[in-house]
Amino acid sequence: MFLQIVLLIAGLALIVFGADWLVDGASAIARKAGISEFVIGLTIVGFGTSCPELVVSLTGALQGNADISVGNVIGSNIFNTLLILGMTAVIAPIAVTRTNSRRDIPIVMLVTFLFAFFCLSGEAINRWEGIAFLAIFIAYLVYCFKTDAGDASGDEEASAKVMNIWLAILLVAAGLGGLILGGQLFVNNATAIARAVGVSDKFIAITLLAGGTSLPELATCIVAAAKKKDQLALGNVLGSNVFNILLILGTSAVVTPLSTLAITWVDLGVLLLSVILVWLWTYTGKRDRIDRWEAVLMLLCFVAYYIWLFMKL
Repeated sequence: MFLQIVLLIAGLALIVFGADWLVDGASAIARKAGISEFVIGLTIVGFGTSCPELVVSLTGALQGNADISVGNVIGSNIFNTLLILGMTAVIAPIAVTRTNSRRDIPIVMLVTFLFAFFCLSGEAINRWEGIAFLAIFIAYLVYCFKTDAGDASGDEEASAKVMNIWLAILLVAAGLGGLILGGQLFVNNATAIARAVGVSDKFIAITLLAGGTSLPELATCIVAAAKKKDQLALGNVLGSNVFNILLILGTSAVVTPLSTLAITWVDLGVLLLSVILVWLWTYTGKRDRIDRWEAVLMLLCFVAYYIWLFMKL
């Protein structure tokens, strides 16, 4: 038990330091390359922090357990949007650019609604639908890079020049490694400790495992918010959600068709509500911003959903 507690603390430390390194390195790369922090968050950071979901979902698909693949993505996207983005906006309101509101958020909504349509139109996400997800994913990435105008400016650009590009890349790699390894250490040892004190496997699955794969996104967004890099945080959440549906489910469905019979209307409803709220908040309160009171409503929705999950145990 003592060793597991030590490893649990070590995992949390790796997550914290990894998030700090990742944010600093990714921001420096964005400034050096003239790419916006949002697109860096959407691609490099979004993909890196989605690695745990990729491993879990692909493993589930290869083992023929589609419930793990689909359930992991739905749970992670709800966790990302309602809890992580909500907590981030509580720390510091998140500015939403015109490109975010006209391109990125609508695309995330479209992808989420398409996923819901595939779930409801049949009993599985088949290989052709998986291929469609992958094709949309590639097209979206190409479009983002081609239409990205960058956001380098004054003081931040000058500070980025101090950091060598190779050091920035090394920080990103070390940060991603710390997040992934730290997340695994945290989930594995927290699960072992919970079982040792008699907590049920169902409780562990809904709390520790569902939230564990989203720890990298949570740590990265909180650090980004504290460093006033809200576009990096928003890009990380939206990017992770796009990666989860288009890349992870697309790849998993190509490996083997994914059954959607276990998905309930409530699960899909909360998933759709989460992205609708992000879109809605750009037009309410202070325009083009996710305010603290809006973030609190997102957190309340998350708590209500988890209460419903516990009641279903």
